[in-house]
Amino acid sequence: MNGIVIINKEKGYTSHDVVAIVKKITKSKVGHTGTLDPNATGVLPLLLGDATKISKYLINHDKEYEAVIQLGQKTTTADIEGEVIEEKEVLGITFLDVEKTLKQFIGKQQQTPPIYSAIKVNGKKLYDYARQGESVYIEPRNIEIYDIELINLNPELKQIQFKVSCSKGTYIRSLCQDIATKLGTVGYMRELKRTKVGNFYIRDAVTISDFENNIKNDNLSNIITIEQIFKNNNQINLPPQYIQKYINGVNININQIENDICKNNTELKDEVCRVYESNKFIGLGIISKGKLKRDLVI
Repeated sequence: MNGIVIINKEKGYTSHDVVAIVKKITKSKVGHTGTLDPNATGVLPLLLGDATKISKYLINHDKEYEAVIQLGQKTTTADIEGEVIEEKEVLGITFLDVEKTLKQFIGKQQQTPPIYSAIKVNGKKLYDYARQGESVYIEPRNIEIYDIELINLNPELKQIQFKVSCSKGTYIRSLCQDIATKLGTVGYMRELKRTKVGNFYIRDAVTISDFENNIKNDNLSNIITIEQIFKNNNQINLPPQYIQKYINGVNININQIENDICKNNTELKDEVCRVYESNKFIGLGIISKGKLKRDLVI
């Protein structure tokens, strides 16, 4: 079973839990393109079978989230799972105040990841330092917030719900803390839902239980094929005499192939193309410096 399934992860599951369950359901090799915290929900793309070999094309995708900030309290983990370590008043924050504050975060910037994260410093994960009570310098990271929008402000519960579109590597827990600080108080991330990863949307996601039922009924409609993932990339139809060479990893001079994108075109560099044999998809190739290089054979 090869392709991608977009799981709508529920609370309480780690990403590794979901991988293990889907591996058991599909009896295939399964990988992911990035984890979600156990308390977070939403889009978790999983790679099945040969699709695990294309993870390099999917790990740098931008993301979109919906989050809820709890104002007035700060926790050890920057989310609802941690212990409260600070409390501060929340005074007279209006919808307009929050909107203006959120817009200040749009753009390229540096962000300090939370201490409870899997980032390694000197070969040791940050959360290991935190659990052992050790202090460590956390290097700020370059991130970008493309857009951020206030969805709701609940003054009574002291909660802010917002939607954010951001670059890979953005920590929403840190963003929630920083927003609270800008508003003159403290806060933590109470809820998080990932609604988009690259071109994978929550509307196309399926729960684990629904996916399992579909597989039991031989319904593969939730699985996106490798061919579909690269549907917007150029297509190369290999003549019969070049098929075995491609499979064996021999670089092929593209000017020898009767193909519109190949003829007399040596300017293409590191472009991923879909490769076909008699209109049958057989894998992916990379065109670079006038050569077609094998990347993946299905």
